[in-house]
Order: sequence, then structure tokens, then C-alpha cells
Amino acid sequence: MAHPTQEIEGDERGTLLLFVEDQRAAIRTAAEGVTEEQAASSPTVSALSLSGLVKHTAEVELNWLRLAQQRENEHGRAPQDWHEGFRLSGDETLKSALAFWDDVRAQTEAFVTTLPSLDDTFPLPPAPWFPKDAQVSVRWMLLHLVREFARHAGHADIIRETLDGTKAMG
Repeated sequence: MAHPTQEIEGDERGTLLLFVEDQRAAIRTAAEGVTEEQAASSPTVSALSLSGLVKHTAEVELNWLRLAQQRENEHGRAPQDWHEGFRLSGDETLKSALAFWDDVRAQTEAFVTTLPSLDDTFPLPPAPWFPKDAQVSVRWMLLHLVREFARHAGHADIIRETLDGTKAMG
């Protein structure tokens, strides 16, 4: 994948997908080379872990994709179980969470590249933080994913540096 500061051949759609992928890669890179135990640990004062961040970001991406597709989210959870999205459970592993995210990434890219327009809209779900009956564009969704992933890439960097001193930037 090209770095976002390189000349990008293509249109706005390709550029937005590139920036989404760049932030995905930052989270994935922070999780490379750690053990399952390290990935599941929470070495800072927060409860966040590398494997939990991978699971969360994959599920967030799938949720936005399903909203845009106006389909049911097969991995959705009850609002009171939101915290389950930040930790592995059952037979989940970092490797399986990364594989799940790979599948979601492929679905997102296939959906976005086949849309007639990034201006296509979809309704936001009812929630106290969304305006009533609001709609957003697929462009908005991609920008939201960049923001979401960038925030969690920073968390992942701090966790990884705390675990073993590995720094994302040098």
C-alpha cells in the first residue's frame, strides 16, 4: 500500500480508501510480533489492549459497512454489551481477529469501489449522539473510519511502547 503522502493515482474514492488503509495498517503494525498474552494485556491505566483494539476496530468497520449497505450486522451486540467488543472471548485470538478484519476490509473496499457515488447516503441509527432521522454519505463514513482508526492507532502505539519499547515512529 502506498503511503498517503505519495502521489496517488486515481480519484477521491481511491484516496479515501488509501487513508482508511493507512490507519488500519498503523493498528495492525502495533500488534505485529507480540504474543497472545501481550496482545491481551492492558499495560496502561486504561483497559485497552492490542487485541481488543483490533477486534473493536474490525467490528466498528463492519457496523458502518452494514449501516451503509442497509443490512443487518451479523456481529452486532446489545448496547449493554458494548465492552465485549474491546476484548477477545471464547476461542478468539489476535490472529483470528486480524483475519476477521481482513475479511471486513475486503468487503468494505468491494462495496465502496462499486458504488455509483460517494454521495450515496444511508440513515444513521437512533442514538442520543445522532440527530433524529439523520443521513450521512459514504464519503462521511470513510472519513469517520479514518478518524476512528487514527484515534485507536494512537492508543495501540502507546500500548505497544509500554509492552516492549517498540515505537511506531523510530
